Amino acid sequence: MNPVVHFEMPYEDKNRMASFYQNAFGWKTNMLGPEMGNYVVAMTCEMDEADKFPKKPGMINGGFYARTESDQCPSFVIAVDDIKEAMKKVTDAGGTLFGGANNTGEPDEIPGVGLYVSFKDTEGNRASLLQPKGM
Repeated sequence: MNPVVHFEMPYEDKNRMASFYQNAFGWKTNMLGPEMGNYVVAMTCEMDEADKFPKKPGMINGGFYARTESDQCPSFVIAVDDIKEAMKKVTDAGGTLFGGANNTGEPDEIPGVGLYVSFKDTEGNRASLLQPKGM
């Protein structure tokens, strides 16, 4: 089985969003710059000593991206061992790859994280695949 390892939600105002989740739930955010698409990483739980993984099994962190006309819904990220194999399984099962490098459906390299690509399932829901660095 491939686990859900991350969630993603859109924002309209990243400062307002960060303030809301900080005040409502105590989450910490790390606002990335334009070179990373103005993505905002959200830490929702206590992290290990290396500040890489949640201390408690089953907990996940997430992130927020700028809302666009075509990207308005929350989604989740599924960890896979081999992103190319997982992409083939997604399309064989009736899903559609999108996003990624030049919006070609090819995976992007997220520095220090791994390979990432988004897809829509057969019901039109957005989700993503992540082959973590080192796998």
